[in-house]
Amino acid sequence: MGSQLSVSAAGAAGFLADVQHLTGALGAAPARAATPAAALREIRHLECVQIDPVAVVERNQHLVLAARVPGYAPARLVELLHRGRLFEYWANAICAIPIEDFPMFEGTRRWFQRYLASEIAALRPVVRRIVAQLEKEGPRPARAFVSPERIRGHWGAEAKATSHALTLLFRAGRLVVARREGAERYFALPEQVIPADLRARARAVTTADANDALFGKYVRACRVFDARDPRLGWGRVPAAARRNALARRLRAGEIVPLRIEGVARPYFVRAQDVDALRRRDAAARVGGEPDEGVRFLAPLDNLLWRRERLSDLFGFEYRWEGYTPVSQRRYGHYAMPILSGARLIGRLDPRLDRERGRLVVRLLHLERGVAPTRRLRDRLAAALERFAAFHGARDYAVERTDPPRLWR
Repeated sequence: MGSQLSVSAAGAAGFLADVQHLTGALGAAPARAATPAAALREIRHLECVQIDPVAVVERNQHLVLAARVPGYAPARLVELLHRGRLFEYWANAICAIPIEDFPMFEGTRRWFQRYLASEIAALRPVVRRIVAQLEKEGPRPARAFVSPERIRGHWGAEAKATSHALTLLFRAGRLVVARREGAERYFALPEQVIPADLRARARAVTTADANDALFGKYVRACRVFDARDPRLGWGRVPAAARRNALARRLRAGEIVPLRIEGVARPYFVRAQDVDALRRRDAAARVGGEPDEGVRFLAPLDNLLWRRERLSDLFGFEYRWEGYTPVSQRRYGHYAMPILSGARLIGRLDPRLDRERGRLVVRLLHLERGVAPTRRLRDRLAAALERFAAFHGARDYAVERTDPPRLWR
């Protein structure tokens, strides 16, 4: 087991922003649009990108990539899924994942098959009709499956039996998403979409080996993580098995215990990241953050997955208020954290007025202690111009700021 490494919170935050490709200079819009290959490289580096249907501005998955890939356009991700370079499944949540990782999720699929077996069996006639239709017609959108039956779903709400069956079959791995048109998913049978060699590897892998590989993917995605993360390892395995997987990696020297100065929660980092983390920590102790521009992070950005880590490393308390009653919202429905260099300095609550082609900023908020200097205002303005351009908006308007005289 490796000895404990101790670093400052600022050093750990800077390292995490670096490895998540969220630091570096931001210039004007690139002359060329990003290619699908560039988007795929970024998804492979991040391990996956979380998918969400909310479209107050562009959807989460596209905002995540746009914050990292110069010239990214949403059509790139759509194309990658359609070309079979990605698949959708449950990692941190529903995510776009490189297709070559399909076998390592077999343990999760098997878990869902057992857990959902009785529900799927209760819908056997509906399931048979869905499968027969897909066998005959190929990939079809959810609206193509018509059924008069209504049932109670997991959350107690009434739903079409076909809709519920599609959800169950997707989680159990009996259906996959072939492509998307907007937020609409086109479902298919695995043999219609997933390459035969990957399906064969998935059938052959043991559940233990699949879950172990998935744990490794989680570690690569998170880079700095704690044992109490409820999504630890991403696999649907008991807590004891997750602890054993963690202990094995500690004994093998693959991960190292990490202490963040001033933070009670213990963390871990990959052994191969120790040198880079030490360098970033040394730079943070010298002081002075380079002028690297400003980025707006989607509510489900990879950097934000573990809210406790945000608080410990960045000193930033964040809650997505999309599901909070309007009267209780503090920062807004789609408030996006503002990253400046390796500091989270505020929040932006945007809305895209698609009819008028305008980006509306309902609130531009700076955290306490962040000085609203002329330099920062210039960087925020440049970031807003890039953000508006990404959305195809002709201009933008800021309705309210905190502090009040931030915007002129």
